Amino acid sequence: MKPARRHGWGVVEFLIAIALGLLLTLLGSGLLLASSGNYRNHSDNVWLSDGGRYALAVMAQAIRQGAYSNWDSEAAAPVPDSLSIEGLDAASISRNSDGISSPLPPVANGSDVLALRFAGADDNASLNCGGFAVPGDTRGWSIFYVAADAAGEPELRCKYRGAAGWGGDAVVRGVESFQVLYGIDLDTPLDGVPNTYLNATAVAASAAWKRVCSVKLALLLRGAANSRADTVAGRFDLFGPAYAEAHPDDAGVRVDEGRLPPAERWRARRVFSLTVALRNRDG
Repeated sequence: MKPARRHGWGVVEFLIAIALGLLLTLLGSGLLLASSGNYRNHSDNVWLSDGGRYALAVMAQAIRQGAYSNWDSEAAAPVPDSLSIEGLDAASISRNSDGISSPLPPVANGSDVLALRFAGADDNASLNCGGFAVPGDTRGWSIFYVAADAAGEPELRCKYRGAAGWGGDAVVRGVESFQVLYGIDLDTPLDGVPNTYLNATAVAASAAWKRVCSVKLALLLRGAANSRADTVAGRFDLFGPAYAEAHPDDAGVRVDEGRLPPAERWRARRVFSLTVALRNRDG
């Protein structure tokens, strides 16, 4: 009796099986990469939303507290001749310098500097942007500016003066541009309603810091890495296209992705903006 004949895979069948296996592996890898990229992009957008809202909330609180005077305290610090709100265009500062007296070259697309001063309170209710109480017999600072962290990533920082000297903390990371406009009350007497909005350079040139009655803030934040699936370069006008077109010399109010380095071009991005009225009149 002849033994049963056994049939194995031929070379052609074996090659076809390998090709099909590789094809399925490639398809699975592509789906996995796409899913991972979408998850990263979604995660970046969630982070941008939380970080942007938090940064605006911190700055809004400081702006509303600007120029505050604690008249209920017998030890209230006298209101000095120095301004309670100031700013710099396209500049940065160091965390150890006195206020904004020593500007540095700008970081992240000509980002601005916003400085606010206010009186302390005896009940520890007056806080600087770092969350520390300012005593009733002193004047506090809350200064916002952009600087690079240890990894070179630009971040919005809050600078303040404490008992041991100047300090600074990060508020939000990944700042592509931080821009500020100041609402100027041109009426006599002042009615607290802005008639025009100017950048810090224009306000200083017209000596109108004591006429500032509101502040426009704009932040362009970016994710940590290229995570977008699209390759269409966008344009971000932080105060709208009309302002950007009318003020081409105001650095940072318009950011074109097409001009950014490829390593940063396809990150998730989002603009956050807010207009805050000053509660207290300076001087």
